[in-house]
Amino acid sequence: MNIALAQINVHVGNFAANLEKMLGYVANAKEQGADIVVFPELATTGYPPRDFLEFDDFIDKAEEVVNELAKAAEGIAIVVGSVSRNPVVEGKDLYNSVYFLSGGRIQQVQHKTLLPTYDIFDEYRYFEPAHEWNVVRYQDKTIAMVVCEDSWNVGNENPLYKINPMDQMMAHKPDLIINVSASPFNYEHAAERVRVMKVNAERYGIPLYLVNHVGAQTEVLFDGGSVVVNQKGDVIDELPYFQESMRIFNTEEVWSGDNISGEQPRNKMTLIHDGIVMGIKNYFGKLGFKKAILGLSGGIDSALVAVLAARALGPDNVRCILMPSQHSSDHSVNDARQLAENLGCQYDIVPIESIYNSYMDVLKPFYWGKPEGLAEENLQARARGMLLMAFSNKFGNILLNTSNKSEMAVGYGTLYGDMCGGLSVIGDVYKTECFELARYMNKDGEVIPENIITKPPSAELKPDQFDSDSLPPYDQLDAVLYQYVEMTQSPQDIIDMGFDAELVRKTLRLVNINEFKRYQTAPVLRVSKKAFGMGRRLPIVGKYLN
Repeated sequence: MNIALAQINVHVGNFAANLEKMLGYVANAKEQGADIVVFPELATTGYPPRDFLEFDDFIDKAEEVVNELAKAAEGIAIVVGSVSRNPVVEGKDLYNSVYFLSGGRIQQVQHKTLLPTYDIFDEYRYFEPAHEWNVVRYQDKTIAMVVCEDSWNVGNENPLYKINPMDQMMAHKPDLIINVSASPFNYEHAAERVRVMKVNAERYGIPLYLVNHVGAQTEVLFDGGSVVVNQKGDVIDELPYFQESMRIFNTEEVWSGDNISGEQPRNKMTLIHDGIVMGIKNYFGKLGFKKAILGLSGGIDSALVAVLAARALGPDNVRCILMPSQHSSDHSVNDARQLAENLGCQYDIVPIESIYNSYMDVLKPFYWGKPEGLAEENLQARARGMLLMAFSNKFGNILLNTSNKSEMAVGYGTLYGDMCGGLSVIGDVYKTECFELARYMNKDGEVIPENIITKPPSAELKPDQFDSDSLPPYDQLDAVLYQYVEMTQSPQDIIDMGFDAELVRKTLRLVNINEFKRYQTAPVLRVSKKAFGMGRRLPIVGKYLN
């Protein structure tokens, strides 16, 4: 039997386009001699559909797609993830299901059992878990079909669930497992996904075929990386990251271990770079946008965003606005200009000193007797934000936010100023990682001027200002932030690791008291296992550690 895995980029709620794409892959797979073609979890609706699932019309349209696919299942079987209605009054109204289509009709529907409700996932909000577990017989094979998380409750020190669906299905003596997934990207996840699938194959002694989504749905990125593992736990093949792909596997060759390609190489910066580029491209493409705009300061953060945007959208579609103030250094303007020229992007220079002075003239009677400080610094950032939004409104360019994760964590940014934008490009990349990413971008030749990478970071909102005046060294700060944000360690846990106690307590307090700022920022492209946004939900008015 030949099984085609089709990792595709679908669009939430774009039923016609999703159907057209899948029908194209069905025809292609059939032409290449596939007996089964497999599509990812909730491929009909896109993932995650979130509260669209509360609309009956949305579910009707998903069912229509399944029915159209069933008509195409002649001479080839189709396995596809979609929603299905729960006919029982008690419990949730929907299931997250995998369909087996052949002979022009629906042959089998298996519901998802393990419903993740953590980080970006909220599936138990919508779905009822499976209560029955069956297999499907096709040609000479007995096939167990599972959905994503159903394969993730093995090989864990602290299992999240009390059941493994495959334990129930093994009574039917399946020959292989097909897993349809929507397994989101972070730079560590592909390796973990392969490890868990190997554990599954070894545990049950049968091959496993997993197909995963690829593409971005707002801030959630999917890397593809569909994988086939044989009954001994050997990785037969892993499909490309961040691109649509279909490959066909012969079940006998998989069982025998012939033609082993193995896992792909993984490099953290390559994964982060490629994931963000895909995220920008899909955000703009799926919303029908073409052109981006950003403030280019001459610092490393805006430089990274400019390069990533140019690679995602093309340099002709990226406009950079240089907005020097009375405190901006000549080298910052020159560095920004050189970067824009290296990229081939349009750039404009719009000084803000006169705008700042006009604000101060208006505010002088109210600020009288008060020393200059943060309010005056923030006025400069907000003047820049106003200009960027003015360009955005007039010319239709979508503003890209350039804040990094370290700044977002401790609130080192100005609401309605440098924190404004439609998409946060590097908001899940720590400052120390920004330097690594810049070096990666320059590996084939200097794109980002060297001076941007090596000069001390500065907001340049007052004379001789440097980030180190307000923040600890970034290598120390980021290490503490990682332990708190990603690893959820307590202050004492982090102090016991050898970090300075005052540094730890001050840093964690800054994180918690600045939740209100993060709540108002643009969606953050998720590249780590714990990004700010929908996957990290903390109260704004909480007292813990603040």
